[in-house]
Amino acid sequence: MISAADDSPENNAAPPHDGFSAFRFSSYRRYWSGNFLAVLGAQMLFVAVGWDIYDRTGETLQLGMVGLVQIIPVVLLALPAGHIVDRFDRRRVILVSLVVMIACALALALISWRHADYRWIYVCLFINGIARAFLQPAKAALLPSVVPRTAFANAVTWHTAAFQLATVTGPAIGGFSIALARDASAAYLACAALTAVFVATIGMVQVQPQRVETESVSLHGLFGGMAFVWRSRLILGAISLDMFAVLLGGATALLPVYAEDILHIGPSGLGWLRAAPGLGALVTSFVLARRPPMRKAGLSLLAAVAGFGICTIVFGVSRSFGLSMVMLCLTGAFDTVSVVVRHTIVQLWTPDAMRGRVSAINGMFIGISNEMGEFESGTVAHLFASPRDPAWGPTVSVVLGGIGTLAVVAMTAWVFPEVRRHGRLDEAPASP
Repeated sequence: MISAADDSPENNAAPPHDGFSAFRFSSYRRYWSGNFLAVLGAQMLFVAVGWDIYDRTGETLQLGMVGLVQIIPVVLLALPAGHIVDRFDRRRVILVSLVVMIACALALALISWRHADYRWIYVCLFINGIARAFLQPAKAALLPSVVPRTAFANAVTWHTAAFQLATVTGPAIGGFSIALARDASAAYLACAALTAVFVATIGMVQVQPQRVETESVSLHGLFGGMAFVWRSRLILGAISLDMFAVLLGGATALLPVYAEDILHIGPSGLGWLRAAPGLGALVTSFVLARRPPMRKAGLSLLAAVAGFGICTIVFGVSRSFGLSMVMLCLTGAFDTVSVVVRHTIVQLWTPDAMRGRVSAINGMFIGISNEMGEFESGTVAHLFASPRDPAWGPTVSVVLGGIGTLAVVAMTAWVFPEVRRHGRLDEAPASP
């Protein structure tokens, strides 16, 4: 918790907030830039995969399978991956994961160039999902060791800004590259090259000594992160809210359908639709970075997720490209507030020796919400598909998802009052 000294009269006049405090550290600058380029490449790959699959099959159910094959390894490997991250050098875990992802991107480029059976794409995505199962908790657990705690909330905000900047530019570049090359191979090759840059920069990042897990391998150690999350109702409530909200409210899997059959804007338009949430999130990240930590972080989290649900509903019924872009921008803005609050809570309220396992649990929740959300969206759209109106199935799927998100917000506020009552964003136990 905040110490008593922080509330003393002589500290009432707080120093001006430094919106760039995390960038004062050279290791963070290297980590930030390399991660940004890797995420940029990943976003190009994701938009290429979506277009590649739908262009070959024309089936929304196949788009849902894209998310399913990637979430299976994340769920199955979450616990062992977190245990490995806590027992070994986290930078080495990141390096191995990145090398595997580079190999997958090169394989996808070959599949696209040779016009091989599209089912090989799913094989590559499954292997890519295995690498992501280890990469996500390693990156999340490493970040608190790159900057001191006083700059961590700022680091999370700029880390989120990097991700959102990549989601703005990556899909747009990916969409244009598909339109120009008339296949997805160029986007896949670019992903491999950009990820290789992160491999080079991560080795130059200096971190604080890691508190390595010394307990012998056992079921108790393997499930330690899950037990910790279950005991911490603040963390459990925050990550559960995000998981169920995005699981129901995510509409990204259906963007190729909206671009092709509803808004009629083609691959370049698809790139802009994919970039819109990142644009809204990027602007929000810059605003949050320049402001002091939120004083009512819990209420801000609940309000942001509710706004995400409302904008999802409006996007679902929109038939205007302009209105759709605005709604997607707003979903990105609201999602950024949610990401910053959740990630800061998870890392500051978790001991360093357990950050890998807790981050793996958090990553599993994120993976379930994103990839299973894509599967859910594609499946519902398929179930409600109408041969008379190609827009009916996708519209029902997106609107019902937005309504479900609002229900999740209300349920979380009732079941987890700890989330509703959480105060300052940078508040944390003295000895977590």
